[in-house]
Amino acid sequence: MSRITREELEAARDRTVPDVIASGLSVLFCGINPGLLSAVKGEHFARPGNRFWPVLHLSGFTPHRLKPSEQGELLSYGLGVTNVAARATARADELSEEELREGGRLLAAKVETLRPRWLAVAGVTAYRTAFGDRAARIGPQERTIGDTRIWALPNPSGLNAHWSLTTMAEEFGRLRAAAGEPPRS
Repeated sequence: MSRITREELEAARDRTVPDVIASGLSVLFCGINPGLLSAVKGEHFARPGNRFWPVLHLSGFTPHRLKPSEQGELLSYGLGVTNVAARATARADELSEEELREGGRLLAAKVETLRPRWLAVAGVTAYRTAFGDRAARIGPQERTIGDTRIWALPNPSGLNAHWSLTTMAEEFGRLRAAAGEPPRS
């Protein structure tokens, strides 16, 4: 793909990125919402500085580092990806609390239908707002959606300097082990 222009990015505002989902997944990963580059490309976590794809591999969920364009391969590992809020923005803080709460309601309905073993929300602050759980911390949550357990993960955005690639991979690895998934790396 040729270099993406500022105009193309702005035109992607409010677009959506299709979910990569199926029934009965081991883990359904959930971002906050698509960025503008993700909306242009139609690929989750497409920004080069985003650490989702490297961390997914380093934690053992995938045998090699997938590119955003290879997101469909997630299904072969029993994994999927969706978002709390569907509309693309330049920054997650452009979303209102009501959008996140509504996204949480829609996400819960999606999870009730698809019944993954784990829902992994990448962004504890968004999780707190979407599910009304102000005390939530990184890690497994007490709340469930039906039989689906929930794990709050650190946000893989390159802007999240509190978590290094290594510490983020360790947390994702804890989820992988809890989900009973063998290391694939």
